[in-house]
Amino acid sequence: MACHTTVSPRSAGEGRPRLEVADIFRRFGPAFRQSHRVTDAQRKVMWCIENCRTPAMGAHVTVCGDCGHQSLDHCSCGNRHCPKCGALAQAKWIIQRQRRVLPVRHFHVVPTLPAQLRPLTAANRKPVFNLLFRSAADTLLELGANPEWLGAQLGITAVLHTWTRELQFHPHLHCLVTAGGLATQGSPRWIHSTPDFLFPIPVLSRLFRGKFLDGLDRRYRAGELLVPLGPNVSSADDHFQRLKDELYNIDWLVYCKEPFGGPEHVFQYLGRYTHRVAVSNQRLIHIDDNGVCFATKDGNTATLPPLEFIRRFLMHVLPDRFTKIRHYGLMASSNVNTRLETARALLTPKPQADMDDMDDLQDDVDDVQQFPPWKLLLLELTGIDLLTCPACGSINIKRYRLPPGWPSTLPCGSPLPWDTS
Repeated sequence: MACHTTVSPRSAGEGRPRLEVADIFRRFGPAFRQSHRVTDAQRKVMWCIENCRTPAMGAHVTVCGDCGHQSLDHCSCGNRHCPKCGALAQAKWIIQRQRRVLPVRHFHVVPTLPAQLRPLTAANRKPVFNLLFRSAADTLLELGANPEWLGAQLGITAVLHTWTRELQFHPHLHCLVTAGGLATQGSPRWIHSTPDFLFPIPVLSRLFRGKFLDGLDRRYRAGELLVPLGPNVSSADDHFQRLKDELYNIDWLVYCKEPFGGPEHVFQYLGRYTHRVAVSNQRLIHIDDNGVCFATKDGNTATLPPLEFIRRFLMHVLPDRFTKIRHYGLMASSNVNTRLETARALLTPKPQADMDDMDDLQDDVDDVQQFPPWKLLLLELTGIDLLTCPACGSINIKRYRLPPGWPSTLPCGSPLPWDTS
C-alpha cells in the first residue's frame, strides 16, 4: 500500500463567508463570456477571482521544525477587484498614512457626477475619471486659496468609487479634506476653518461643475472622447453640445460632512473606502439559477439574474494601472517633506531641547509604520497565525512556496517541491 504525506489546509478558513462572488463566476461565468462582450481587463479579473486561494494560484506550506506538522495556505490573487483580497493591503495603507495625519479636524467631501454623464463616462473611463479627480481637487484648492474663504493650502486625499449598493454605475469621489490649511501669503501659519463649515455647498457645486465641463469640452475638441450616439442623434457634435447645455442647467451634488472621531481616526475612516470592491462576499445571501440575492442598505436586499449581477460587477473594473487613491495640496508627494512638515510643526510645537530626541523617536516610529509586521496584521485580520505551529505551539517553523498546480498529497519518497535544507 502506497503511503502519502498530506499537507492539510489551515482551519482558519472555516470562518470564511458561505457564499462568494467566485462561486457566481465559476457557475455562470462561461455563459456570460459567451453572451457578452468581455474586455481583457474584465476577463483577467474574472480569472483571478475564480482562482483566488485555489491550487491554480500556488500555495505556501508552513513546516514545524519540532513536530513536523505541515499547514497549507493557497495564495491570494492580489487583484484589487477581488472580494477576498485587500484587507491586508488596507491595514498596511492605514498604518503608513497615519504618519501624515495632521492634528486638525477633517471634512468628508463627496463630489458626484450626474446621471446624465454616466453613458459618456462608461465609454471613456480613464479620461473622465482623471478629469473627476482633477476638477474636484482644483475646486477645493482654489476655494481654500481664496482669501475670502481661507487663503490657505488644504490637504486632500481622494478615493474613487463607481458603484451604488445595488451595483449601478455611479462615479463619485470620497475626499478627506483638512479643516484649514497652511497660509499661502506671508509668514508660515496655520489658518483654521470654522468648526462646522468648510465652504458653501452651492459655491462648491457650481465651481466643480464649471471646472469639470470646461475640461470635458477641451478633451472633446481634442478628439480624446468617444461620444455614444442614441437612435435619434444626428451627430456627435450635436449630442455633445446638448448634453453640455443640459449639464450646465442642473445642480450637481457635492456632499460635505465632518467625519466622526479625532485626527487619529481620519485614515481609519477613509480606509473603509480605499480598498473596498463593488460587493463583498459577506453581502451575498442566496445564489441559484434564477438570481443572486445580496444585501443593500438599511436591512434591504436586491435580487438580480446571475448574468446581470456579473455584468454590473464587471462595470466597476478600473482601467489597468489606474490610480484610484490620490493626494493633493499639502498631501501631494511634492509637499510631504516640506509644506506638510511645516504645517505639522505649527500645529504640534515642541520644546527645542527635546527636538533631537523627538526626531530619533519619530524615525523609529516611521520605520515601524513603513514596514508593518504583516504576519501580525494577518493574524489580527483573519485569525491565520503564521508565527506558531498550530499543533505544538512552536515558533521553530519555516515557510516554503509550492508552485501553482502542485498537489497537496505527495507520494511517500517523492522529492519535495521546496528546499528543506
